[in-house]
Amino acid sequence: MVTIEAATSADMDTVTDLWVELARDQRAHGSHLLPDENRSTIRDSVARHIIENTLLVARDGGIVGFVMFDLQSGMYEQATTRGIIQNVYVEPGHRDSGIGSMLLDAAETALVERGAERLALEVMAKNENARRLYRNRGYEPHRIELEKSVENDNHSKE
Repeated sequence: MVTIEAATSADMDTVTDLWVELARDQRAHGSHLLPDENRSTIRDSVARHIIENTLLVARDGGIVGFVMFDLQSGMYEQATTRGIIQNVYVEPGHRDSGIGSMLLDAAETALVERGAERLALEVMAKNENARRLYRNRGYEPHRIELEKSVENDNHSKE
């Protein structure tokens, strides 16, 4: 039986390893993040999220997924309090079983309890499975990031 619960310090290495797998998966969808090169940085982030109680894990024996979340903060005043959902991951053998939705439900609830009035997340444009999940849960495009390579007729890396 799958349970969703707050991560503990004992989960730090496992969640870090799963994040590296997430980053590897996202490379197939166009992500520029380098999985292994960011391991120590993400381990620090995982530790912070554990301390702040903003990291949930899905357990089915061991950890089979996780989600990180925060209230948005920054240098600009906002017209609304946004809860940001980050790094939703479910191990491949446990996908399409509702675990991603369970993680999202729990993160959304925690963010609303902390004062979020709107919820946001990012998804790779080429990750159609994740985009479909989020659309089915009511998420709509809010801001679109465009990118282009500088290698063309006018620019070269040489």
